[in-house]
Amino acid sequence: MNFDFSDDQKFLREEARKFLAAKCTTAEVREVLDDETKSHHEALWRQIVEMGWLGTAIGEEHGGLGLGMLELCVIAEELGRALAPIPFASTAYFFVEALKLAGTDAQKADLLPGVADGSVIGCIAASEGPGAVDTARLTTEFRDGALSGTKIPVTDGDVATHAVVLAKDGSGTSLVLVALDQEGVSRTTVETIEPTRSHAEIAFDGATAERLGAQGDGESLYAQILNRAAVLIAFEQIGGAAACLEMATDYAKERQAFGRPIGGNQAIKHKLADMYVKNEVARSNAYYGAWALSTDAAELPEAAAAARVAASEAYWFASKENIQTHGGMGFTWEVDCHLYYRRAKLLAVQAGAPSVWKEKLVRALEVRNAA
Repeated sequence: MNFDFSDDQKFLREEARKFLAAKCTTAEVREVLDDETKSHHEALWRQIVEMGWLGTAIGEEHGGLGLGMLELCVIAEELGRALAPIPFASTAYFFVEALKLAGTDAQKADLLPGVADGSVIGCIAASEGPGAVDTARLTTEFRDGALSGTKIPVTDGDVATHAVVLAKDGSGTSLVLVALDQEGVSRTTVETIEPTRSHAEIAFDGATAERLGAQGDGESLYAQILNRAAVLIAFEQIGGAAACLEMATDYAKERQAFGRPIGGNQAIKHKLADMYVKNEVARSNAYYGAWALSTDAAELPEAAAAARVAASEAYWFASKENIQTHGGMGFTWEVDCHLYYRRAKLLAVQAGAPSVWKEKLVRALEVRNAA
C-alpha cells in the first residue's frame, strides 16, 4: 500500500512552501509576538484567503476548492513549518469539520461559503478550565435556544465570528452553533505561552444559539471532530519538527568551535540523529492518519491517536534539541528557536494533551483486538 502523496499534492506542497517562505518568515511571526494588540497577522490571513486554502476541503457547491483532506494535510504541514500566526486551524480543522460532520444543509449553505471567502472565522469551545474536557462536569448549558456558561481557553476565540460549543442539553450534551457578535456574548483575551496563536475566555449569557447535530449527540460528535482535527494538527507538528531539524543541522554545519564545525562532534550528531528518527516515526503515523481521514476508515480513532502522540513527542523533542544545539544562543530572544518551542508546547495540548491521546490509543487498540 502506498501512503505517499500524489504528484499533484506534492506540487501543492512545493507551491505552499514557496509562498510561505516569502510571505510568512519569522519576521511576520514576531510582528504578532511583539505587538500585544495583534491576535494574528491580518495581511497574511487575507492572502491565504485569496489563495483559497480555507476552502481546500469545502465542496465547490459552497464556494470551496472541492479538493480533499489529503490536500488539507499538505497545507497544514507547511503552515506548521512556517509557524503561521493565523486562525487557520480553528477554522479549517475544527469549525469546518464540525459543520461537514453534523451541520444541516441550511447551516452549511449559510456558513461554509463565508469560511471560503474569509468572512467567517470559526472556533470550537469545549474546555471550561484546566484538564481534559469532561462532559459529566460541564456547566455551560443550552436551553430553549439560549446558551449560558463560560468556556476557557478557546483558541482564536477572540477573533472568531462563530463558535461550535459543547454544552449540557437536557440529560445529555449537544453541540450548538452560536454567532459571537451578539448581545449575551463577552470575550476576554487570555495570555498563553504562545501569543502568535491567540486564546480567549468566552462568556455566554442567554446567547441565541442552535443545535449542530441531534440532541444528546454532543460527546460523540466532539470525539469525531477531535479525531479529524488531530490528524491535521499532527501534520502541523511534523512540519514544525522538520523545520527544527533543518535549523539545528544548518547551525551545526556553520558554527565553529576549536577550529571545526560543531556538527563534527559525536554528541551533536546523536542529537540530530535522534531528532530525525522521531520525526520519521511521527511522519509515518501522520501519513497513516491521513489515509484513515481521507477514506473515513474505521481505523481513524487509533490512527488519529497514534499520529497525535508521535507528532507531539517529535515536535517537543525537536524544538528542545534545536535550542540545545544552538547552545547559549539558543536561549536568547533574538534567535528563533523559542518560536518553535512555544508552538510545540501549545500544539501538544491543543485538542487534548498527549496523555489523553495515549489513553485513547490504548482504548482503540483494545476495541480492535476484542473484535
